[in-house]
Amino acid sequence: MDKMKMETSNGTTENIKKLLELFPECATEVDKNGGVTQGVNFKILKQLLSPDVIDGGEAYEFNWVGKKKAIVEANKPIRKTLRPCKEKSKNWDTTENIYIEGDNLEALKLLQESYLGKVKMIYIDPPYNTGNDFIYKDDFSKGTEEYQQEQGLFDEEDNRMTQNPETNGRFHSDWCSMIFSRLVLARNLLKENGAIFISIDDHEVNNLKEICDEVFGGNNYVTTLTIIVKTEGRRYGFFAKTHEYILVYAKNQYLLSL
Repeated sequence: MDKMKMETSNGTTENIKKLLELFPECATEVDKNGGVTQGVNFKILKQLLSPDVIDGGEAYEFNWVGKKKAIVEANKPIRKTLRPCKEKSKNWDTTENIYIEGDNLEALKLLQESYLGKVKMIYIDPPYNTGNDFIYKDDFSKGTEEYQQEQGLFDEEDNRMTQNPETNGRFHSDWCSMIFSRLVLARNLLKENGAIFISIDDHEVNNLKEICDEVFGGNNYVTTLTIIVKTEGRRYGFFAKTHEYILVYAKNQYLLSL
């Protein structure tokens, strides 16, 4: 005979669990009676629920200049829509594929409407931040005139891009802000049993791991795949570089099916 449980469940613990399922980036460790238990970083939660940057002190976390703004950027609504282009499409009425041209941050926001929680697998190949590649500059607060006058590079769809040289004082911060907002939106698209695969190399693999632990929850880290890109190696400082990485994270590790 099973023994009766002589106490009810801890409501606070259950509430924290539900909150962290919705906002895993709010997870923190709280010292309680000499031990460590899971808790909620209310400052981060407050920022996630606010459309504006909130001033205040920082708790222990992976941080960088511009992080709060990146959180706001990920949650900021846009007044745009996806426009079908039938004349450039093939088998419009029967195809099950979609090719989207445009700023990927805006595209991810627009996909939230129809694909929220419906995507089984996401693969992204972001800029590696080598100092020679280009990253999107996400600042939609600029007016049209200022936007057009600003010096910089644009992609084929007139989305503003900029080179991120290592001499930039915010070299890593700019990249972290760029990838953070996109990962937050990508997570929303995943099914509960879905996963995301992210290509990266040595330049930002450690920062990417920290950001993914925050966005998806460290417990949803699956593995890091090592990809051989050149068997004889490429000259890379003192050693020949032979490989890059793919980080794999689940939406929910316990429900993941690959």
